[in-house]
Amino acid sequence: MVSEPAAEHDDIARAMRAVPRRDFLPRSQRPFAGQDQPLPIGRGQTSSQPTTVAAMLRLLRVPLGARVLDVGAGSGWTTALLAYLTGPQGSVLGVERDSRLAEWGGANLARTGMDWATLEHSAPGVLGRPQQGGWDRILVSASAAALPRTLVDQVGIGGRMVIPVRTTLLLIERLPDGRTRATDHGGYRFVPLIED
Repeated sequence: MVSEPAAEHDDIARAMRAVPRRDFLPRSQRPFAGQDQPLPIGRGQTSSQPTTVAAMLRLLRVPLGARVLDVGAGSGWTTALLAYLTGPQGSVLGVERDSRLAEWGGANLARTGMDWATLEHSAPGVLGRPQQGGWDRILVSASAAALPRTLVDQVGIGGRMVIPVRTTLLLIERLPDGRTRATDHGGYRFVPLIED
């Protein structure tokens, strides 16, 4: 097994220090921000446990300047972490299906001052946010029943998507010839991805 460069691990650790989870939790949950477990954020959704988020970000390998889509953005924490990793030359869009969570998460994100990242209510009946040329990176923080072709189609050439499918974390890579490759990266539990 090939280990990842230490610098990548350092980038994730730096991001998690710079963007504290506590700032993206309801007041009642803030005392538990340091615990490595999912925490409720309301509307039946959770803030994923930090080690899981870190594992997903390591697989995603977000480069500076990347165009990133965050599906199931919830509180805005993962959107802010992604924005920290892309730097101001990048752009990050978080989409959230629940309008009340999207409004709250967007306000949390705005307080970070990272104005190259936004969080919006997802369009009804649209999974992700299709765009010309696709996305460099896509993070999905909810579990799909099967790999959604509509999201796979949104991964640009050379891009990567990390998505839980049932209880398995998958890395989807778009190869230079346009084909995709999927690899399995262990078992995790997430709230369900709502695809309609």
